Amino acid sequence: MALKLRPMCREDLPQVNQIDHEAFPTLWPPANYHRELKNGLAHYIVACDKEKEYNPPAPPTDPQKGLWGLLGRLGRRFDHHDNEPQPAREYILGFAGLWLMAGEAHITNIAVRESYRRQGMGELLLIALIDLALELGANLMTLEVRASNTTAQSLYAKYGFIEVALRRGYYTDNREDGVLMTIEDITSAPVRADLHRLRQAHARRWGKTVPRVAR
Repeated sequence: MALKLRPMCREDLPQVNQIDHEAFPTLWPPANYHRELKNGLAHYIVACDKEKEYNPPAPPTDPQKGLWGLLGRLGRRFDHHDNEPQPAREYILGFAGLWLMAGEAHITNIAVRESYRRQGMGELLLIALIDLALELGANLMTLEVRASNTTAQSLYAKYGFIEVALRRGYYTDNREDGVLMTIEDITSAPVRADLHRLRQAHARRWGKTVPRVAR
């Protein structure tokens, strides 16, 4: 696998929405990444396999025949041609994002394609987000995680995130509590040293060096 990290773009949205639905099937309303790409506070990245090409699913066949079927197909073409991006050809394995506000980098989500989970990809994206937060000049990182998601909580704790509060009924789909976790100073020498050590351990275990985000 030839791994590449780069900023998310409009052409990525068909794959991003697919991965988002796999990762967060109960989330309602679903995230609007069209809007996020226009948000000056938001920074999203995608992890791609440069050696694999994305082949979008074929559009559904139209059962209507004759004139009405032709008019319907033409209408859909004119309605959506300018609004729907053509999918990127690079195969996206996962994506992640954060909002940067007054020196605080707040992780909004980390999502991995179902067939690539349990292969260190989520941890790789977390490392990339910490790198990105440092590059953007943040000094504090925060996130919310479901109270029941102890696996994710353990991963975040491994990278120095500490539980600081419990947000009752935070998740709108089932009113589950959200655990607020934070790293107080990502620029400190101990945090940077731990990040370097964990980056090397991740590369040894999974054989994937975390690349810099291509600009």
